[in-house]
Amino acid sequence: MRLVFAGTPAAAAPSLQAALDSSHEVIAVLTRPDARAGRGRREAVSPVKLLAQQAGVPVLQPARVGAPEVLDELKALAPDCCPVVAYGALVPPAALVLPPLGWVNLHFSLLPAWRGAAPVQHTVIAGDQVTGASVFRLEEGLDTGPVLGTLTEAVRPRETAGELLDRLAVAGASLLVAVLDALAARAVTPVPQPHDGVSLAPKLTVDDARVRWTDPALAVDRRIRGCTPAPGAWTTSRGVRVKLGPVTLSPEVTDLAPGDLAVTRGGVLVGTGSHAVALGDVQPAGKRAVPAADWARGLRPTPGERLGASADDMAATP
Repeated sequence: MRLVFAGTPAAAAPSLQAALDSSHEVIAVLTRPDARAGRGRREAVSPVKLLAQQAGVPVLQPARVGAPEVLDELKALAPDCCPVVAYGALVPPAALVLPPLGWVNLHFSLLPAWRGAAPVQHTVIAGDQVTGASVFRLEEGLDTGPVLGTLTEAVRPRETAGELLDRLAVAGASLLVAVLDALAARAVTPVPQPHDGVSLAPKLTVDDARVRWTDPALAVDRRIRGCTPAPGAWTTSRGVRVKLGPVTLSPEVTDLAPGDLAVTRGGVLVGTGSHAVALGDVQPAGKRAVPAADWARGLRPTPGERLGASADDMAATP
């Protein structure tokens, strides 16, 4: 089949590579316009664009897929199918009807669970033990189309969202090609998604990534892992924001109030709504991440010092 592949971030690159290595022909790649990133605000080329350029595949970067000139270009390309992996923009109805076999989307959850932009992050934060990937036919609704294939994966106990996404991106690439092969052979039956079991996974905000020390330790641990590497879990220390890497549970320590900080031989401990957690890496604003013990040596916490307090809270403390 002739394919126009749509995708943008690193998680989509394994699927593009699998499509390039398959029996199908990738005639063009659709990706988001270059965005400015980093301290220097330089234009960053998406991983999918970089891979397409290396493979010599034409790249399309429209601001809007529904623009008349973009629709005309897609019509001229005449793809049989358009596989989509984390493209990052809506595909309008006028484009959905162009390829005879439709647009098929690789989504990193077992639909109808975790429909939306951040399924892997929500999977980890919710403490799900099993997840997977689904390939479904794109339609106007949010991840509501009929499913063409699935795979399941266990969520590892200490896994971050980034680590789980990396695994699903590789496994999902094989699933996507298998579905494309089946579509080409007219050997796949779309299965409508059930109405039960729907959950939503909107993009996480910076506020979502703030650690709530009054939550139980398990919830604190899951939130931090679910926000690693992005948007990055954080708290405040002396009114200044610091990012936190994954923590370790310390169930034997129960005498610390939520947010209370204690440096012991066993590590740098913080109280939660249940029992303590030991900090991993800590990254103060504008600095590199360091082990918690090194950070605490520079901080020299005072007795009763608490993480998560605002600057106003600090000023009001006698």
